[in-house]
Amino acid sequence: MAMKAISDAEFVSTVLEADGPVLVDFWAPWCGPCKQMAPSLDAIAAERGDAIEIVKIDIDENPNTPGQFGVRGVPTLMIFKGGELAATNVGAKPKGDIEAWIDATLASA
Repeated sequence: MAMKAISDAEFVSTVLEADGPVLVDFWAPWCGPCKQMAPSLDAIAAERGDAIEIVKIDIDENPNTPGQFGVRGVPTLMIFKGGELAATNVGAKPKGDIEAWIDATLASA
């Protein structure tokens, strides 16, 4: 499954009401580290789409959701499980670190 872009209006139905876990990538077009991480997130979405959905939200076009969840810088990754925030990771990370973080978050109850 490919990573898809969502808006503030889609956040509740796509993330909070999702059947499974969702990783949200809070990003901005002007953010260099966000652009560096995008190929890794795309690859993870393709490889692990059955275990976790990955979506991205542009903080400039959609300011409400980042404000609601206290996003202060980009890139910020958040994993939601059962409509609740389960984990947050701020800053650019290599693919292996992101995968280890996902695995640790999904393994926790």
